[in-house]
Order: sequence, then structure tokens, then C-alpha cells
Amino acid sequence: MKNKKFTFCKSIRTKNTFKLVATLAIFGLSNDVTAQKIAGGTNHSLALCNDGTVNAWGLGTNGQLGNGNNITNNNAPIPVLSLTGITDIQGGVHFSLALKNNGTVWAWGKNIDGQLGNGNNTDTNVPVQVSSLTGVIAIAAGFYHSLALKSDGSVWTWGENDFGQLGNGTLISSNIPVQISGVSTAIAIAVGSGHSLIVKSNGTVWALGRNFSGQLGNGTTNISQVLVPVSNLTGVIAIAAGAEYSLGLKNDGTVWAWGNNNYGQHGNGITGTASNVPLQANGITGITAIAAGWYQSVALKNDGTVLTWGRNDYGQLGNGTLTNSNLPVQVSALTGVSAIEAGWSHCLTLKSDGSVKAWGRNDYGQLGIGTYTNSSVPVQVAGLCSNSTGVEENLKTNIFSVYPNPSNDFITIENKNDKLSSVYVIFNTIGQQVLTGKLIAESTTLDITQLPSGFYFLQVGETDKKSFKLIKK
Repeated sequence: MKNKKFTFCKSIRTKNTFKLVATLAIFGLSNDVTAQKIAGGTNHSLALCNDGTVNAWGLGTNGQLGNGNNITNNNAPIPVLSLTGITDIQGGVHFSLALKNNGTVWAWGKNIDGQLGNGNNTDTNVPVQVSSLTGVIAIAAGFYHSLALKSDGSVWTWGENDFGQLGNGTLISSNIPVQISGVSTAIAIAVGSGHSLIVKSNGTVWALGRNFSGQLGNGTTNISQVLVPVSNLTGVIAIAAGAEYSLGLKNDGTVWAWGNNNYGQHGNGITGTASNVPLQANGITGITAIAAGWYQSVALKNDGTVLTWGRNDYGQLGNGTLTNSNLPVQVSALTGVSAIEAGWSHCLTLKSDGSVKAWGRNDYGQLGIGTYTNSSVPVQVAGLCSNSTGVEENLKTNIFSVYPNPSNDFITIENKNDKLSSVYVIFNTIGQQVLTGKLIAESTTLDITQLPSGFYFLQVGETDKKSFKLIKK
């Protein structure tokens, strides 16, 4: 990284307003810092950068963005604090999980049912370590409980247990990990709305927990506190769980579904009829990955294109419409995809070049595009993984108004330059995004009370990266 140089901007002060001229701080981000994994929570999203750090965006009222603040929403990626060496990420209902390269698990966000696994039921807006859990190779975050797969093939779980989904023979929730009985050869895990799924090394699927819609797939609608086998399903290599329904991907590239089907999320041409045994999604083969949202299903094909089916009221099928589909439809103008994920009513894809595209619901900024507007077609997440380098200052002539500066609590931005977009981002001096949003008018007031005292850089616009210095008293 280049040496950093910090100098104050020349300014003309009029009525406690700094007219900043020759504004500085062009962010020299190295192009090799890209996303390598993605995850979708209820109304928030996560990306794992290839330097082992994590970005988050969307709803943050329970601390699920992990940036030390309970921000109502954040429509562009910001770094999760104090996380390095991360190898996997997962998003649940208002909480998040991360797996470190030393086999430990970290969690943040909502914790009313103990889903953070740290021995208490208190929400946290910074990552905390899951208690007494090591040797983990995979994680899964559900509605109110979490799963971890260890290298010895055992599965551990914590959080809500109202339906026996923790698999320890009780209906008592736990805020520390407990082992699911009778599992020693697990190779994959998934969590839905009160139910858990496990793939064993022999390719069979096992389930436990809530089963009102047949999401356990064992031919009944009875809840189970112990693992039961999913009927007539073998050769499974991947699983996914949504709201009262489940998906399985077989080694022949076919997709199977069971449970709730109110919006056609089984993909078999039928809507409204649940099934307590697996049914094949129609007309699709060559699938390499699957994901399940609230009521939408997603599949990645071996040619890098993406198929979706199910609910579509926010455009979460990504085909340019708001019409539900009980058959798979192709996501518009999307190729070169290497990974897929689904949130509650939005979807994410990771492309082979490390860029991320998203579509669907966006009222909390969960698409990460600098706005709060839904999109029924894929749009690119902006400013992803930009927290890895410092700030290098270069002269750029541009005139804005920001006042008061210095400030202790609020600043007002006046932006009369129509060449710039209305997105703003505040960075600290090492290039980490600490606050972002949209300028709602020519004059916009921002609350900076949550920022520690020090120097910051305010960037307005997305293309030229023109920024100027702020001082928090």
C-alpha cells in the first residue's frame, strides 16, 4: 500500500460553513480485493472478502451488520468490526455467523433465543465468539437457531428449540452449543424456520424440528425432537431450507422439494399443495448449487446461469416481473455466476470476477446499491470489499458545502454538483466505511453522534470517488 499523506483542505469560512475546495482523499483500493462468498439474512446481506474480512449491508436494528452500531439501515457495504481470517459466513433472521480459519465460530445481532451461542440472550452489534466450539468446518443460520458441522462429522446447535430443532431430545432452548444426538457422519447442514436438515456421508438426508407443512419430508406432519430420514431421497450433495419448506440437490443435477408450497416454491408446476415427501422440480438438470429464501427457490446451473421459482412480490425471481412462478424461470441477463444465496425476499449471486449482483426487496438497503428501491432484475452491489486499504489523498477540484465542520453531533451537506450521484459514504482514515446512505435533498443533515472523535472523509458520488475531510470533535 502506498504511503498515506493527510493534509487539510483549503477552505473559505462563511457563517460557520466551510466551502471545501480542492477536496482530497481518493481511495486507492487494490483491485485484487474482491468478494469470495456471499450470504443473505432476513433483510440484510453479507460478503466475505478474499482478504478474510467481512462486509455487511441492509437492516441493522439488532446489530446484525456487526459494525458497532444499531443503524436502522445501510444501503451500501460496510465492514464488520474486528473480524479477520474468516472462511465462511451465514445470515439468519436479524443475526449473522462467521467461521474463522482456526475452526471457531463468531456471531452478532439478535439473541433473544440464544442464537448467538455465547451463553447469554443479549443482542450484540459486534462479533462475539460462540462458546466452547472448535474444529468447525461449516455453519448455518436459521430463523432463530444455528448449526455447526465439526470436522469429526458431528453437528452442534443452539438457539430456539420450541419444536425440538436442537435435536437433544428436549423442547428447551439453549444459548450454548449442544450436540445433535446420533450424528457422526454429517457432510452438510441447513436451517429453516424451526427445522434442521443434515446430509450424511451416504447421501441420505435427515431432519428434525417443526413439521406442520411436511418440511421434514418423512411422510408425516408431526414435529420431531430426534432426527428422522427424509423419505426416498439418496445421492444428495447439497440442501437448503426456507420458510417451512426444504430443498435437496442430487448428484445427478436434479432438484427436489418438500414442505410448504403456497407460492410454487417446489417448482413442479403446482401451487398451494404442500408435500410431506420430496417431489422433483420440473425440467431442470445440470444444477450445481441451490438456495432457499422465505418462499423463493434459487438454482445455479453448470453454465453459470441462474434459475428461480416461487414467490415474486418484490421481484425476487429476478426475471423482470412481479409474478409468482411454480416453474423455474431464468434470471435476466445473468451469466458467469459461481455462487448463489437467498435472503428473506432478495437474492444474491457471486460472479467469477468477484463482483456481486442482487435483486428483489430493498426497503432496508439489502441489495447494497446505494438506494432503497426494489429491483426485479440483477443490479451490482457497489463499493464491495473496500475496507482493505488506507486513504491516499490527491488533489481534486470540486466544491461542496458541509457545516458545521468540526462538529460534535450533526453535519449538513449541501450538494449542488449535478454530476455526482446522491449516495454518500463516510470513511475513517484507514479506508473503512463507517456510515453511508442517500442524500434526500439538496441539503441533508447527518447524525454523526455515534462516530468516535477523529478525522473522517466524506465521499459524495460513486464514479469519481471525490471526497473531503470531516472532523468529529
